[in-house]
Amino acid sequence: MLRVMFFEPRIAGNTGNAIRMCAGTGAELHLVEPLGFDLSEAKLRRAGLDYHDLAHVVVHADLDAALRTVAPARVLAFTTQATTRSTDVAYRDDDVLLFGPEPTGLPPDVLARPEVTAQVRIPMLPGRRSMNLSNAAAVATYEAWRQLGFPGGV
Repeated sequence: MLRVMFFEPRIAGNTGNAIRMCAGTGAELHLVEPLGFDLSEAKLRRAGLDYHDLAHVVVHADLDAALRTVAPARVLAFTTQATTRSTDVAYRDDDVLLFGPEPTGLPPDVLARPEVTAQVRIPMLPGRRSMNLSNAAAVATYEAWRQLGFPGGV
């Protein structure tokens, strides 16, 4: 099962959208505290619609705890500074797709962690700073799920 990990997400609506996307793909969503919102926040609930009960969401006290939980899986850190395209990765069914907070992305100390197997980027036109967090997570998750043959999907 693919795992999407948000490191210290700030915007409730993005996490709500990711909950809905994970429910639709069967991916787990791992949230690393501190969160910039309360999990009962209305914007989170509204963005996730009625998918909260269909998604597997795990909240971790910190990045160390999160990485221990997913070990020994590959951790692919998504960053605009990477040279490897996300579409050039051969995904595995237990991969962790790691994304940073809005609006800064993953900090250098997280990117340098030994658990981070690779740094990858989503292709964009030159001069564009970044994508919305939930959109980036959806693009990456669906590419990985496609490569795996959409297991469980119809």
